[in-house]
Amino acid sequence: MIALGNDHAGLDLKNHVKAHLDERGIAYKDFGTYTPDSCDYAVYAEKAARAVADGECELGLLFCGTGVGISMAANKVKGIRAACCSDKFSAEMTRLHNDANMLCLGGRVVTPEQAVELVDIFLDTPFSGEERHARRIAQITAIENIVPEVKEIMNNVKIMTHPLIQHKISMLRDKKTGTNEFRKLVEEIAMLEGYEALSDLPTEDVEIDTPIETCITPVIAGRKLAIVPILRAGLGMQQGLLSLCPTAKVGFIGMYRNEETHEPVSYYCKLPRPIEERTIVVMDPMLATGGSAVDAISQIKKEGGKNIKFMCIIAAPEGLEKLHAAHPDVQIYIGHLDRELNDNAYICPGLGDAGDRIFGTK
Repeated sequence: MIALGNDHAGLDLKNHVKAHLDERGIAYKDFGTYTPDSCDYAVYAEKAARAVADGECELGLLFCGTGVGISMAANKVKGIRAACCSDKFSAEMTRLHNDANMLCLGGRVVTPEQAVELVDIFLDTPFSGEERHARRIAQITAIENIVPEVKEIMNNVKIMTHPLIQHKISMLRDKKTGTNEFRKLVEEIAMLEGYEALSDLPTEDVEIDTPIETCITPVIAGRKLAIVPILRAGLGMQQGLLSLCPTAKVGFIGMYRNEETHEPVSYYCKLPRPIEERTIVVMDPMLATGGSAVDAISQIKKEGGKNIKFMCIIAAPEGLEKLHAAHPDVQIYIGHLDRELNDNAYICPGLGDAGDRIFGTK
């Protein structure tokens, strides 16, 4: 089923395309407008777009004077990727690479014959499904699903965009990735994220004799760094950060998830001293509900910790919002912001249970 929508300027073009769909035997639902009287395109764009977003229709075709205004309106509906096209290449690529679910055409831009050709290309071209394109679409969806409160705090959040990190996270997601490879990937991602998270470590100048001459050069000042993985999955990230800073002290916070309430239960806390003088990096591969991260950081603060960073590989918008609300002073570093939590409080699309996949348990 194809959803159709238009304003007065796109009426004739829509009617021509409808006749073509009838010839092809393609079912459609027309959300109007049905008369040439002047009207507002956003009204009909929303009706058709919601039919696509809700699954009532598989794809949609929208028509206005240029195709631009009606595409802007449709793209405000969550789940819609509407593309305004006037050439064959764009019509093909927006399906093949972008998995667009609505095509927007301009009645004052393309001829009826061109419109039919573009519609056929759009409807007959499947999404390629290639990893790089799927990843980019997931990133669009993640942006779309960030709740307003999260958008406001993005200055305190660093979401990694480096291709190496994104590539390795994609490998983590694959259910065919075995325990050994999964464990190595978590360590490598932690090291790459750590490079960014530790970019503000203080330095001091020292005098060093090179084989050529004496020079003044910077080194890390104080070396007062504490790495605190949240047990047990956080252990998988520990060595990655120690590879960057082998002199760092390591603390541990133990928590497990109550499978009925989905809330964290704390059972262990051991921190290096003096914790109040250290830069502290708390690590957990997954930031789902945010409960474990919030409680872990609260424990560290009770022990005197002040300069705290949190680092994870994958986060859900719900967990990110909760963590920032509880600890707005904590800098948060995320490998990828995923779409949402499901009813069991697992991140979607996620990568499953990180602890089980790191340690080979179920």
